[in-house]
Amino acid sequence: MTDPAVLTEMVAHHHIRHCLAAVARGEDRRDADILRGCFWADASVDFGIFAGSFDAYLDWVVPGADSIPCTLHTLGQSLIQLRGQAATAETHVTAYHRIDFGEAEHDVLLVGRYLDTLEARDGVWRIARRTMLYDWTRDLGVAVDWSQGLMGMPFLRGLPVGRARGDRSEIFFG
Repeated sequence: MTDPAVLTEMVAHHHIRHCLAAVARGEDRRDADILRGCFWADASVDFGIFAGSFDAYLDWVVPGADSIPCTLHTLGQSLIQLRGQAATAETHVTAYHRIDFGEAEHDVLLVGRYLDTLEARDGVWRIARRTMLYDWTRDLGVAVDWSQGLMGMPFLRGLPVGRARGDRSEIFFG
C-alpha cells in the first residue's frame, strides 16, 4: 500500500502546478477571476519593473497595456519544496510579448524564473509572494503579421489569433 504522506505530497504538487499554469493563462488572457484564484489577497509580487500588492498587480496586468496586444507564457520545469502548509517553487518561463513601439510592433522574448512562495489555507494552494528573475531577453525585431495565415497559406476558418481576449480558447474553456 502507498504511504499516505506520499499521496498527500503528490496531491499538493499537483495543485501547485495547476496554480502556476493558471497564472500563466490568467496573465495571457488578462483574466482577473483566474488570477484571483491563484494568489492570496494579501500576496505581493516583484517583477523588477513592477513591485507591489496583489491588487496593484491585478490593476497592472488586467486589462494590460494597450502597447502589448498579446503575450504567451510557456512554463518549463518547476522545482517544488513542500514545508507543511507552505511551499517554495522555482519555475522556468519563456514569455513572448508582442509590443507596439509606435512605428512597428516587435516580437520580444523574455526568459527567466518565477520564485514563488505558496501557502495552503483551508486546503487551497495559492501564491503568497512571487518574484521574477530574468535570465535573458531578445527583441526579435518587427513582428510578422500572421493573423491571416501561416507560411503563405491562409487560415481556413478565419481563426482569430494573437489576441489576449476573444480567441477560441475562451470559447473552448467556457
